[in-house]
Amino acid sequence: MKKWKCTVCGYIHEGEEPPDTCPVCGADRSKFVEIISEEPPAEDFDRPEPLQPSSAPKSSRFYDVLTALMSKHHAHPVSVHIPNGVAPVAVIFLCLSIFFQLENFATASFYNMFFVALCMPLVLFSGYIDWKKRFGGNLTGLFIAKMICGALVSILSVILVVWRIIDPGVSLGAAPHRWMFLLGHLILLGAAITAGFLGGKLVFNKDLAED
Repeated sequence: MKKWKCTVCGYIHEGEEPPDTCPVCGADRSKFVEIISEEPPAEDFDRPEPLQPSSAPKSSRFYDVLTALMSKHHAHPVSVHIPNGVAPVAVIFLCLSIFFQLENFATASFYNMFFVALCMPLVLFSGYIDWKKRFGGNLTGLFIAKMICGALVSILSVILVVWRIIDPGVSLGAAPHRWMFLLGHLILLGAAITAGFLGGKLVFNKDLAED
């Protein structure tokens, strides 16, 4: 039985032909390559690459080094855990404030959401770096969905923080727009959970394939 590997996410398919689309990342069959059991000669691995003088400007070299380090040390999975962990707390505190008239929890919810908004630029940038370096910048359905979710979390977090600054009472039980405010939090949380699920599916599948 032949084995085919998705060059985008690392998914392994067994069959005489590659699948029409990758079940993990959605890449089309042209992204699959057949896995050949023969290993290249050992010297191919041991031969060092010749050093080439770099003519790139210092700013470009700094950017390349920085992004390489971010990808190597998994900056995106680390950074994305921050808003994914803080956003549910913000929603829980907001619910306690609305349903039980607990003003202190409204304040706590606001500061948690403010922290989510602060973290999102790093999350988006590190995600872009991973997408380009680890997955070749392939724009499949899975990556499009992750980008939409990331954009939703970023935009909604800013909107909700600004809304709370303009109308401090919106997160209390008597506020006329409290349900709209809560709905915005729930949509943000749903987008964060969806992005986390898709990212976990992609990363864990790639790690298993590389093993």
